[in-house]
Amino acid sequence: MSPNGDMNPAASELVILKHLWRTKAQSLREIHLAIEPKLNWSRSSTRKTVERMVEKNMLNVADSHGLKVYRAKIKKIPTLAALIRNFAADVLGLDGPLPVSNLVKSHILTDQELVELEEYLKKLEEQEA
Repeated sequence: MSPNGDMNPAASELVILKHLWRTKAQSLREIHLAIEPKLNWSRSSTRKTVERMVEKNMLNVADSHGLKVYRAKIKKIPTLAALIRNFAADVLGLDGPLPVSNLVKSHILTDQELVELEEYLKKLEEQEA
């Protein structure tokens, strides 16, 4: 993980992260019920992936009334920026990031987050130049 908290989660990890970015803290059962329709997983697969994500420092775990509660540790905007930059470079062969205007219809980004993402991507480009 970089100092900015960004990393490249696997596709299944990203499903969990997107859920936790939206809901903040959830029990394993709540996470499983939310992602099971998308991933068609057993509860044990969800548990193993969540545990691995804790080990990889992607998630925090805390005890709340005797129940483990998970929360995203890595930040949404830096993580999405890293994924966008990698996709643009590795898949599309672009030297710079995809324009944020292409993400306006995103269901996971608010208008404010789109502005933050655009600023973050510009800052990364300036650092590399």
